[in-house]
Amino acid sequence: TLMNKGFEVIEACWLFNLGASEVEVVVHPQSSIHAMVEYTDGSVIAQISATDMRMPIQYAMTYPERRRGPVPPLDWTQARTWQFSAPDLKKFRLLKLAYEAQEQGGSATCTLNAADEVGVAAFLEGRIPFPAIAKTVEETLARQPSREARTIQEVISIDSASRELAKQIVAESRWTAANGRDA
Repeated sequence: TLMNKGFEVIEACWLFNLGASEVEVVVHPQSSIHAMVEYTDGSVIAQISATDMRMPIQYAMTYPERRRGPVPPLDWTQARTWQFSAPDLKKFRLLKLAYEAQEQGGSATCTLNAADEVGVAAFLEGRIPFPAIAKTVEETLARQPSREARTIQEVISIDSASRELAKQIVAESRWTAANGRDA
């Protein structure tokens, strides 16, 4: 679904004060490069490690300190091929929705997260098929008005309302887990 990448786009925008158009996602099937930053001079610095998310998580949690890693180091004497491609936003609708929610601003990203969690839970419970997660998120975003939240209580209220709407959309859904199509 690439929704996790969508959340990472949103996080990068907040952490580094960037617009969604300034954060680019690339598909890297080998999963060795976990992040790259391109500087204004054109140089790129990458966080590269074994295909194991414990390394980038450790780095994020211990920064700026460097600790011994929980995974074996890469063997640089072994030949490697790294492939990169742009994500297909028609195929990965949730990534597209994440970009759109970030661009919209306001509470759209809160609604995105709430609807995704409801959709994933419904899928895991066997109530909707996998493609219906994206449909649930898309419909919730379309029906839940975005607004500026000024307090934590307002964020919690928006999250709650978005979850209730997403649950209603799942309940109204014509999808069935058995056939994965509209009933």
